[in-house]
Amino acid sequence: MTWGTTVTIGIGGTLETQGAPDLNSDIPQVFMIVADPVGSGVVRSLDETGRANITGTYNRMPETVTLQTIRSFLPTVSRIGLLFNADEKNSTVKRDEVAALAAAQGLELTALEIALDADGKPMAADIAPKMAALKEAGVEFVYLGSSSFLQAHAVELGRAAEAAKMPVISPYEDMVRDGAALISVAARYYDVGRLAGQQAEKILFEGVAPGDLPVLRMSEFAVTINMSVASAIGAYPPIGLMQMAEIID
Repeated sequence: MTWGTTVTIGIGGTLETQGAPDLNSDIPQVFMIVADPVGSGVVRSLDETGRANITGTYNRMPETVTLQTIRSFLPTVSRIGLLFNADEKNSTVKRDEVAALAAAQGLELTALEIALDADGKPMAADIAPKMAALKEAGVEFVYLGSSSFLQAHAVELGRAAEAAKMPVISPYEDMVRDGAALISVAARYYDVGRLAGQQAEKILFEGVAPGDLPVLRMSEFAVTINMSVASAIGAYPPIGLMQMAEIID
């Protein structure tokens, strides 16, 4: 089992690098929490992976739902922002996807890259300046896209968002529960784990080859809102959205 895009590629590689001596090419591998397994090159498609020993789960909701949720929270929104880090392919893939969707829906997008250090790694110290820059650019709502780095630095991001009075929507529910983001629309990790378990069961007990299994997709997503964050930044959700969301005090 592998968790996340970076770990999944680090162990099993991509379609282009499969078969390399330092990568897993024979042990059955099931991935989870990979934002875009096709765009990142892990598999050929969700229906046919093109990988003899690899299959997995797909837990991300369509990004159109993200934009719809932002509009449900703030119907007058016209400019959204996004932070990304270029050292994670899934982060740049999501940047491009959201940019295309935003343009098609008449929304302006400001996407800012977190600066990299001399080793090519994003710098946590650059989160606050970039969040302030989004605010200065007139951004009304910030989306995290897909970034293991930003998820790992949730504390810094939460402080920066509160200082800039910026509402943040995250694909990671734990960031809302921990107070780093205002709202999330995401699959429950417990349910993702159950889905991965179904894949493992077919491989281990039914003898199905991983490459013959399609990537299983989540179909149910939950909205979570942190009201303490809403109060801190002065961004209160409409009643209609609160009625369908799980509220965190």
